[in-house]
Amino acid sequence: MSEDEQIEQLIIQTLDGALQSIPAYLKEIEENKSELKVGNVREFVYGTVMGMALGMASAAIAALRGGMPTDQDQQKIRDMVYSKIPQVRERIFG
Repeated sequence: MSEDEQIEQLIIQTLDGALQSIPAYLKEIEENKSELKVGNVREFVYGTVMGMALGMASAAIAALRGGMPTDQDQQKIRDMVYSKIPQVRERIFG
């Protein structure tokens, strides 16, 4: 497997993990929204999941490469994560 294929696989795994975490985040934030001072639970979870996907994918690439992701890596991460926005929104708001 080439390095690009490994990177794409890492991003996909990160996205899958983020998507799977949505129900748990919705429940947890709903249960604690007064302490967390969250006005809109679904919007909060959306931001959390998107940030988690972007951050964890960058961290995975950094670990694979032993250094910070390149600009090209970051663009690939954004493109792949942003391509999943409809799925994320459907799971949270659908």
